[in-house]
Amino acid sequence: MRLGIYGGTFDPVHYGHLLLAEQCREQLRLDEVWFMPAAVPPHKQDVSVSSGHDRLTMLKLATAGHPALHVSDRELRRGGTSYTVETLTELRAEDPDRELYLLIGGDSLVELPTWREPGQILELAIVAAVNRGRAVPDLAAVHNSLGADAAGRIVLVSMPAIDLSATDLRQRAADGRSLRYMTPRAVEEYIRQRGLYLREERVTAADGDWPS
Repeated sequence: MRLGIYGGTFDPVHYGHLLLAEQCREQLRLDEVWFMPAAVPPHKQDVSVSSGHDRLTMLKLATAGHPALHVSDRELRRGGTSYTVETLTELRAEDPDRELYLLIGGDSLVELPTWREPGQILELAIVAAVNRGRAVPDLAAVHNSLGADAAGRIVLVSMPAIDLSATDLRQRAADGRSLRYMTPRAVEEYIRQRGLYLREERVTAADGDWPS
């Protein structure tokens, strides 16, 4: 089984996230892609995020109907800082025959050497870096930082440019502006009904290493 792992804050999930997952699924011939919302966001200190319940529910609404896209609450149940290497280690122990692919944005690839145990991450999973319509990252610099073992463990995936960010969606929701065609309708309605991003029902985050 070829399994894609896509971690992040997903606060909220939007079409950019979904397109990235679908392009990786298709181009890498993945059997499944698991969205994995982090208990705490990556490389962010003193940042507040919506509850795990809300983020998990929005992901389930967004992926409903796609048989290859799934949502895992593994890191929310584990709690604390969400370190990628710990999650991949758990997944490998559960099924050693499963081939793991770690899906990240190309802009996060240059930060990979700063993550916890990057060498171990590359042993556990192939890193799929998606350019998200932007310039291709400098792989030579990444290889130099990670060492010779990085060669062959990083693949590049391209996707159409789509200029969406969760930060912008949160601000639009706070301002009462439309989210139509930026996130699935079910997610848009959930945000409206719950009044998300209009009130201070958010939790302080610690430092982790999932890309947002």
